Amino acid sequence: MQKIKKVLIANRGEIALRIIRACRDMGIRTVAVYSTADKNAMHVQLADESVCIGPAPARDSYLNESAILTAALLTNSDAIHPGYGFLSERADFAEKVEQHGMIWIGPEPDMITKMGDKVNAKQTAIKCGLPVVPGSDGEIKSVEDALKWADKIGYPVMLKAAAGGGGRGMRAVMNADEMAEAFNITKQEAKSGFGDDTLYMEKLLLHPRHIEFQVLGDKHGNVVIFGERDCSLQRKNQKVMEECPAAALTQKQRDDMIEICKTAAKKMKYSSVGTFEFMFEDGKFYFLEMNTRLQVEHPVTEMVYGVDLVREQIRVAAGEKLGYTQSNIIPHGHAMEFRINAEDPENFTPCPGTITLYAPSGGLGVRVDSAVYTGYTIPPTYDSMIAKLIVHAQSRAACIMRAERALDEFVVEGIKTTIPLQQRLLKNEDVRKLKFDNHWLEKYLSEKHDEPDEEEPEDLDEDDE
Repeated sequence: MQKIKKVLIANRGEIALRIIRACRDMGIRTVAVYSTADKNAMHVQLADESVCIGPAPARDSYLNESAILTAALLTNSDAIHPGYGFLSERADFAEKVEQHGMIWIGPEPDMITKMGDKVNAKQTAIKCGLPVVPGSDGEIKSVEDALKWADKIGYPVMLKAAAGGGGRGMRAVMNADEMAEAFNITKQEAKSGFGDDTLYMEKLLLHPRHIEFQVLGDKHGNVVIFGERDCSLQRKNQKVMEECPAAALTQKQRDDMIEICKTAAKKMKYSSVGTFEFMFEDGKFYFLEMNTRLQVEHPVTEMVYGVDLVREQIRVAAGEKLGYTQSNIIPHGHAMEFRINAEDPENFTPCPGTITLYAPSGGLGVRVDSAVYTGYTIPPTYDSMIAKLIVHAQSRAACIMRAERALDEFVVEGIKTTIPLQQRLLKNEDVRKLKFDNHWLEKYLSEKHDEPDEEEPEDLDEDDE
């Protein structure tokens, strides 16, 4: 077991600040890295040390492996935490960290490689007993090959880039007439977007929900599953709102999948935090992918289970055993997370600029993960998310009621944000009654809506209590 005394955080924004706070709770010193655009960022101000690693473009700073490694060595850091995004799923970078004698706070590099390629990930999932969507048994190399597999699987199907992610590199094909064009376009997009034009095919589920299970494993073969999150409210495959637990599941479905995921993670010898993502339709689960990193939506799991996942991630990276067993993981209440972006809530145009007033909501059961403040200027260079509002209560109905209050209190002036969209969604009957799937939000946004008056909380969901 190697003692971690100082962690360099290879990220920015709210996740960098989240990791700084976890490290401080553990008595670990922190090093922030930053681009010239982030010299006044909060994570830079609150870390024990900070190092500028380059100009504003991410490729010259937060994706600059040499600059980050140099900063870590110069500051005598024991470990590097990648957060999410940027270098968090770069196996070659993880290897370089370890080669330089530092601890990589994440899974083994070969695990990142194995689960980062969608074809390999599906094959691994099958070997480990995870249910999968019917699809090709490997790479789709030609239009003719694609047509044969589509006939075997049955239309509609989805062409996907093996190296894709974040909702990119995929295209639906409804019939054989669409195949040639879809294949060529997707292959070209995969090559330009990921440097790898390998494609595979899966059955397209028309009304699925996106359900994911939080994994935590250590280097001693111990694994626990912290329940599940429902992330079905998505726009262009980007999550907008998440909740834990997934209220649409029965207790048996939940218990069965926790056991299946635990068995699979143990077979994989998975160490660190990670997430098994599934499509759920007509009572059946289908493996989608595994994220070998911390998730943006990890706070909803923390709120329901009373666990600090970042702390646990750091502990197991240092070689310590899990602080939990499956039997003592007990959920309490319901939590929802709302991603607040610096975007126009009507057309989603990015809205960088200076925040003239920032007054986040608070109170019992309300958590805000953010790194902005009054006077902070949001650069146009990076992701538009500026805050995550996480709300916890004893039931889903009470959680929705508290979330409405928290969103009403949340003040951000000087820029436009997506708070009005989140407010509209909470008042929508389908959201309240769990009548939505992965495609619901896209359809909702394409239509004009006048939401009805707010209902009494006890009418939200008869299964909440």
